[in-house]
Amino acid sequence: MSEAPLTARVAASVGELPSDQWDVLSGSDNPFTSHSFLSIMEQSGSVGPGTGWNPAPLVLEDARGQLVAALPAYAKSHSQGEYVFDHAWADAWHRAGGDYYPKLQIAVPFTPATGPRLLLTDESLATPLLRAAEQLCVQNGFSSAHATFIEAAQRKLFEQAGWLLRSDIQFHWENRDYASFDDFLSALASRKRRTLRKERATAQDGVEIRRLTGGDIRPEHWDAFWLFYQDTGARKWGTPYLTREAFDLLGEQMADRILLVLAYDQGQPIAGALNFIGGSALFGRYWGCVQDRRFLHFELCYYQAIDAAIELDLKRVEAGAQGGHKLARGYAPVQTWSAHWIADPGFREAVADFLRREREGVAVDRMYLDQRTPFKKG
Repeated sequence: MSEAPLTARVAASVGELPSDQWDVLSGSDNPFTSHSFLSIMEQSGSVGPGTGWNPAPLVLEDARGQLVAALPAYAKSHSQGEYVFDHAWADAWHRAGGDYYPKLQIAVPFTPATGPRLLLTDESLATPLLRAAEQLCVQNGFSSAHATFIEAAQRKLFEQAGWLLRSDIQFHWENRDYASFDDFLSALASRKRRTLRKERATAQDGVEIRRLTGGDIRPEHWDAFWLFYQDTGARKWGTPYLTREAFDLLGEQMADRILLVLAYDQGQPIAGALNFIGGSALFGRYWGCVQDRRFLHFELCYYQAIDAAIELDLKRVEAGAQGGHKLARGYAPVQTWSAHWIADPGFREAVADFLRREREGVAVDRMYLDQRTPFKKG
């Protein structure tokens, strides 16, 4: 890289930044860091005024005004929709007389999927970009900055900048060059294999399942899925994170990167699962139903995703946060990472100590889970 001066600035939104320049930085592998996805969150009102997610994308520009680095970032007034839980940190800092909010969240809203958080033309720009994020926090009185679900290749960049690392566990399915779902089943222990076959048979009994992508996804499909999403959102979060308009915009602008799986009973849609197609992974995001059918959740969210990943020759399926029940269905424990910068030195040391102890527990949990995957042993 040349030593030409760079300018750091915070834009009002991702949508106001040039889409072609942003997507050069983001790359084509991860749908969630694309200009389309992040600007849809803004256009639809899913983030912005009244949501506690105020867009604050931080960019580095060269002398010509071209983007050379960027962070998808938000000024947050709460810790909802992040899936890396820091409520205890917030409580501790408030008890000590500090204000934990606002904070800077470097993330994809409502999306616990791994991906790049440092969007760079060159890795040498990582530390200057993170220093700009730290300065942004200092200037605005933010307590901290948090980059969540960072891809493994970027861990070292946050470490080199002195950010604290935190780990957790998700369950991902790995495609070991399977030719079919039956090929995948053959890798399981016989008892587990029988269980999965029974679950699929029960879930599919009397149900028609359709997988839709691109132009095959029509407005009536989004109408049905909105009902499913509202049901799940109301039960899990109280209020669904995404607006109705978000789904329309996703259908208009990103349909080729979406896989919608719907279940029908006598021609009526009763359940659905929404997935995003990446360059190397299928990302399961939302699920919902209006009829409770045994094992239908597993079928639409896990087994259909495996089928699709094999057909699309994708390397893995990321089926979202938590869910130990995924283990018995071929989804193995995988370590995920986040990175954190704390402004106050004393608070930072307390968090660092907490993270050291937490990592030990996560490592023990992963060893335990690794021994209980359904695959053949030996």
